[in-house]
Parts: sequence; structure tokens; C-alpha cells
Amino acid sequence: MIELGQTQNAPAAGDLIKDVSEADFMTEVVEMSQTVPVIVDFWAPWCGPCKTLGPALEAAVTRAKGAVKMAKVNVDENQMIAGQLRVQSIPTVYAFWQGQPVDGFQGAVPPSEIDAFVARVIEAGGGAPDGGLDEALDAADEMLEEGAAADAAQTYAAIAQEDPNNVRAYAGMARAEIALGELDQAEAILNGAPAEIASAPELEAIHAQIALARQAAQLGPVAELRAAVDAAPSDHQARFDLAQALYANAQAEEAVDELLAIFRADREWNDGAAKTQLFTIFEALKPNDPVVLNGRRKLSSMIFA
Repeated sequence: MIELGQTQNAPAAGDLIKDVSEADFMTEVVEMSQTVPVIVDFWAPWCGPCKTLGPALEAAVTRAKGAVKMAKVNVDENQMIAGQLRVQSIPTVYAFWQGQPVDGFQGAVPPSEIDAFVARVIEAGGGAPDGGLDEALDAADEMLEEGAAADAAQTYAAIAQEDPNNVRAYAGMARAEIALGELDQAEAILNGAPAEIASAPELEAIHAQIALARQAAQLGPVAELRAAVDAAPSDHQARFDLAQALYANAQAEEAVDELLAIFRADREWNDGAAKTQLFTIFEALKPNDPVVLNGRRKLSSMIFA
């Protein structure tokens, strides 16, 4: 946090995010908050942490698609408001609902806490019970897809604190840990899930993903395993190892094809290992994934042929 100081104008904002002054604070914050929660960001142009927090808040508010609005108050130009709300340092953030402050924090915070804060504000404003959390979960999913697994894990964890029975949050935490290579931690998260959600299909799918990741951990490169299969096409163990490596390399369809080839040649090989592995992959993927649908269809046609 930085103590209050000098002057400059705030950047322009859109309908959801507005620059607010003492002249329109009553209209844009107090009156507006009678119908929709309003987050007020007290900032100044010279404040370093404000330059990080402000855009992150704006992004979270934008993702909420109108469930919450944001007012930016330059404390240098609006010292009376800052004084009335006892803003001693910046950045300071307050959330208003029905004319009153209902939540807030000081200082720069990580994205996970911002998303959780916005979710709380939306819920305080009577939004859909899971609406704000869904927005935060969507943001965490996007972080994970973009490779920011550590940030995603923090966001999922913050959501789980807000809603301890949120299946998506627990599944997300575990998936983030898998992406970070922390399989033991991912398994611990699943084992620590509340009893009410422990058997949810989404969490069972993560268990399957962990099992597959553990299997692939000791395997060599796909190219070497492929060469071994090409050299000995009837070596089911070599093909099985290749299938494991393919799945670990995000080639699920190719992995399923190799396992189907084993099942077609010898369905009883290694106590039906190919069929068991196929079902593990099917559990790890989404039920409507084309790989699952096509794989199940091909397997059924072999079983009932």
C-alpha cells in the first residue's frame, strides 16, 4: 500500500466501469447500488500497485457481464469522498449494495482473491447463488487452459473457500496440480473433498486422470515406443506402453486406437488390461467427448461381434 499523495486524471471507462467524482458519486454509486452492486476502486495515477489492481478488477467486472458495476475514484481529485470513507492508503476497494459498503479490502491482491471478491459482491447483491462463482470458475478455467496453472489453482482454492461443496472448484484445483506435475497433491485434494461431493463424476474423472498420469510417468518418448511396436507388432506390452504414452502426450484418440488393436487381437491379454485401460481413459474424458463416443462404439462392436 502507498500513502495518499499527488494528482492526475483517471482513464476513461465504459458503461460498466466509470470514472466517478464527488459530483456524481451519489448517483453512480449510492443510487446505482440500490439495484446492482457497485465496486469502488480508490486509486491515484502515481500509485504503482493501483496500476496492477485496477485492470484486474476491471477484467473481473467485465467478465461478470453486468452483475456488478465499478466506479473508479481518483483520491487526489476527490479527497472529500476518500475522507468520508476513511481511505487512509491506496489501493482501497469498497463494494456498495443498497447504498451501504458491504465488503472491501486494501492493497494489491492476487487474481484469485479478486475473482472471489467479485463473486461475493454479486451474491451479496442477490445475484444467482452460483452466478458470481461461475464467472470466477470460468476465469480459472481460462487461466488453466493458457498455462497459468499456479494462478488457476489459487482461484479454484478461493472459490472452494466460498463454496466448500463446489465440485468444479475441487476438480479445478486437482487439474491444476496435475498440470504442475504434483500428482500427490492432486490426489490429496480429491481425498479431502467433502463427503457430499466425493463421488461426483467430475472428481471420479480426475482420479482416472491421476492414475493415467502415474502410469505414464516412467515411460520413454512416444517415438521410441512407436519404433518398438513397429519392430514387433504382436508385442502387446509394447503397444500398451505406447498407448499410455500417447494419452499422456494429449493424443487420446491415438491411445484408444492402440488399445482397441490389442483388444481385437487378444481381449484376454494380461487379464483384460486393454479393456480396463480403455474404461480408465473413458472415465478421464468428458462423457460427450468424440473420442469416448467413438471408442465405446468400436469396443461394443468388438464385444458383441
